Amino acid sequence: MNSMTGYGYQELVAEGIFLSVEIKSYNSRYLDLTVNLPASLSRLEGFLREQVSAAVVRGKVDVYVRLREEEPATKVLVNREAVRSYAAAMEEIARIMGVPHGGGQEQLLPLIVQQEGVLVAHREMDLEAYRGRLEPVFNAAMEQFLADRHREGQNLLVDLREKLALLEGAASFFTQWQPQMEAAFKENLQRRFQEFLGEGYDQQRVLTEVAALLVKYTINEEIVRLKSHLAALKRELAENPTPGRKIDFICQEINREINTIGSKNQFTEVGAMVITAKDALENIREQARNVE
Repeated sequence: MNSMTGYGYQELVAEGIFLSVEIKSYNSRYLDLTVNLPASLSRLEGFLREQVSAAVVRGKVDVYVRLREEEPATKVLVNREAVRSYAAAMEEIARIMGVPHGGGQEQLLPLIVQQEGVLVAHREMDLEAYRGRLEPVFNAAMEQFLADRHREGQNLLVDLREKLALLEGAASFFTQWQPQMEAAFKENLQRRFQEFLGEGYDQQRVLTEVAALLVKYTINEEIVRLKSHLAALKRELAENPTPGRKIDFICQEINREINTIGSKNQFTEVGAMVITAKDALENIREQARNVE
């Protein structure tokens, strides 16, 4: 089992290059992946997305790649067409304003150089070479990130199993109290018949009515379903590496059975156990929001 929260970081300093990869994740209903790359490495985004998506099922994952070079291989190119256009435009402005233009090249040059698109910086880089540097750094950060999620997930698993044990204990408690709940229901119903009809009531008729009403008011079916849901939850925790969504669904079913048992209860002891069970279940639901 893995948590949806995790962190990993790795960096490389070599040959005038500083390269770092930071990966962190938070809770999310689905996989929400953001990859932040320098513009020069943007073509590697697909590769990084594939790597993360293959290893992570759920969570908001942010990947940050930072690159700094002491002497980047950059060429500055002149956009000749832009220079001619700006020069012609400035000469036209000078004529319109009646400003003498002859011999003004020294003043015109810095103005043109400052204009957008005149000088174009072009970085020369071997993308495959940079990928070769990035990949081991990314893999190391990813390994650390996944290990962090797994470590936290194991802590969650211990807590979930403790709460599941409480629910299993509650189910056994309800099973033990079921005969007493049914007996109390029969006794109360017989007493009410006697109060309304006096001593001359038909006892067999009362027993028949009681048996019919017990079908509606017994908690046997709720206990059977509760134990079935708890067994399913136990299997998910033991066998499913990414049980987060399934846990939430099973908890909804468990909650329904506990609520029904509580609504049919007539004993203080059973009411207290219903509260204990609901508290344990709520803790499981809260923790499930952190599970992948």
